[in-house]
This record gives sequence, C-alpha cells and structure tokens, in this order.
Amino acid sequence: MPAAVPTHHSPSAVHLRRTVPADIPALFRMQLDPVGNELAGTKPRDRAAFETVWEGILRESSGASNGVTPRVILAEGALVGSINVFPQEGTDSVGYWIAREHWGRGIATRAIGLLMEEVRTRPLFARVVAHNTASLRALQRNGFVITARYDRPASDRYVAAEILVLTLDGPAAASDPDRPR
Repeated sequence: MPAAVPTHHSPSAVHLRRTVPADIPALFRMQLDPVGNELAGTKPRDRAAFETVWEGILRESSGASNGVTPRVILAEGALVGSINVFPQEGTDSVGYWIAREHWGRGIATRAIGLLMEEVRTRPLFARVVAHNTASLRALQRNGFVITARYDRPASDRYVAAEILVLTLDGPAAASDPDRPR
C-alpha cells in the first residue's frame, strides 16, 4: 500500500463551530484589517455597528428565522475567521473572512468545503471582488462557478468594484474525498 501523501493541512486541522457572543471582539478586530477590506471591497464597520449586526445575527440564528448560518473558523484550535450562509440580494449566499496572518494556508478552501457539507441548500451563491483571486480560487475548488459579473457602486459598506457572482448547484462538492483540492 502506498504511503499517504502529506497535505499542507489535514482535514482535522480546520473546524467550524457556531459563532457565540464571546467571538465578536476577535471578529471585530479581524474586519478592521485594511488589506482584507481592500480585497473584499468593503469598508470596516465601527464597533457599535459591528456589534449591532452580530447581536441581531446571533439572537435570530438560534431559530434560523433570519436565514443566517453563522460559524467561526478554527485552525489548529485558534479562531482564524468566520464563514456564514446568509440572505443577500434574494439568494442564499456564502461569505467569509480569514485573518490575514492565516492567509495562504488553505483554510478558506477547507472552511468553504466544511460549510457546504453542513448547509445542503442549493443553489448557493458567493460574490467576490474580481481582483480577489485567492477567494475566487477557494470557491472554485469547492465547485462554485462564475455565473455573472456586474459593477457594484460605492455605498456606506462597500467600495465601487467589479463583482463576480459564483454559483454552486448540486451536492456539496467537498464531500467527494477523491476530488483534488
């Protein structure tokens, strides 16, 4: 029997768990990163606005009445980001944020796969700023395909940017253990 080929991250190294109120301060600090905001095409929220959004998500998500599935991403036991399914523009959409010091480790790709195994709703959508090639790759590795693009105007929350819309149809692509990553 051939020896197992080591991977950069074993599947057990990345986990998701339900977001809890104690996670909010760490998530707030992560979303302040100017490089992360540039890649995401977002403007950071101030503490009061951030806490208000998350308090609403956590209050309502216990019954899933708001359609949000809030999860934090743990890598080797440390909280490194968040990933959620949420209603956006009339669709069920995926969004995530990884703390910059954890970029380039395959965490986003693995977290997307784990969430797709948990959330069976299809189709699912994701919106990515066109210049965010790492995020685009992580979504495509999990079966998302580009289905549209548009120019998003600037708003209080977003900078003007070209947006790629990606769609995942069918079963969770990450559930196939033989699929290359």
